[in-house]
Order: sequence, then C-alpha cells, then structure tokens
Amino acid sequence: MNATPHATQPVQGFLATAQQVAFQPREFFARLPRRGDYAGPLLFYLVCIEVSAFFGGLLRATSVPWQYGPVWQQTPGTVAGWIAALIAAPIGGTIGLVILSGVVHLLVLLVIGPGNAGFEATFRVAAYTGVTNLVTWIPVVGPLVGLYGIYLAIVGIRQLHGTTTGKAAAVVLLPFLVIFALLWLALLAALAAVFGFVIASR
Repeated sequence: MNATPHATQPVQGFLATAQQVAFQPREFFARLPRRGDYAGPLLFYLVCIEVSAFFGGLLRATSVPWQYGPVWQQTPGTVAGWIAALIAAPIGGTIGLVILSGVVHLLVLLVIGPGNAGFEATFRVAAYTGVTNLVTWIPVVGPLVGLYGIYLAIVGIRQLHGTTTGKAAAVVLLPFLVIFALLWLALLAALAAVFGFVIASR
C-alpha cells in the first residue's frame, strides 16, 4: 500500500495504514505491491519515528522518569535535548532503515535465494513494521509491544517474498541468534580469562 491513494487526506491515510499493518498484517502485506516507490514507505516509517521521538522526549523533558522502563526513560531530559531528538530522528531513522533493510536483504538472499522479490520488497517490510514505534515510547508496555514487530516482519517477509513461514522466521530471527551467540562467547571468554587469572595467581 502506497501513500498515493491517501494523498488528499494524509492523516486519515496514515492512521488507516497503521491500523492495517498492526491488526491485519497478513492482508496488508498480501495486498502491498512489491515495487513502486521508496517515498511512501519511508514517509510512513519517519512519521512513526517522529511520534516516538516526540512523546518519548516529552516524557523525559518533563522530568518524569519511569522506574521500570528502559534506561533512556529513567533519566530526565531537557527541552533542548527533546528538540534535538526531533531534528535528528528523521536523519538517523533514514540511515538506520537503509542499513537494516540491507542487512535483512542479505539474509533474504542467503535463506530464500534468488527467487526473492528484490530489495525494495525488503525495504517495504522494514519500513511498515516500524509501526511499532508508535507505542515503544510508552513506559514498561512499549518495549514489550515493540517485540510484536518481529511477528510483523516475519509475516511481511513471507508475504512479499512468497516464501514459507520457516524461512521468513529464519531471516528475521537469525541476527538475534547471532548476537545472542556472540554474547555467550564473550561471556565464556571473560569467565575463562578470570578463571585462568585465579589459577595463575595461586
């Protein structure tokens, strides 16, 4: 789904798209063209990022730390920092989205193979799953709901690249598994170093 059909009513179009992505992901991605333009998905993603930056920054700027939220919500911020975040969000969001899409598409090529629908399809999945940013600023609940984006990404990869749920899940979850494995290796290396130091000092 592109921004074009709602060009005359951008707010209503954005809300309708967000609702469809969040609550009807299979139908949404099934109808979504694999190619067309980058502007519509990018604009949708940036609006979601800006909403998150606005409300998240507002919480910190008003000195409302949340004891059980993530670290960035536990530290009060400033109005200047809030404004800076609003300005930086579109720039960082665009760069981050392109990098994320590139990494995910490399995995698409690796797991799904040459029969995939191309980079733009992957870009669209990454952009529209950014709908979770609309709620990730909410203390405690937001980060948990943000995990829903993993499910959205799996559905999107499956639908747009015409693959199986298993392969789509592998594409989305593989980076997390690699990071988890690297963390465990680092922990084991640190424990081995400490154990070796203790043995040597005796």
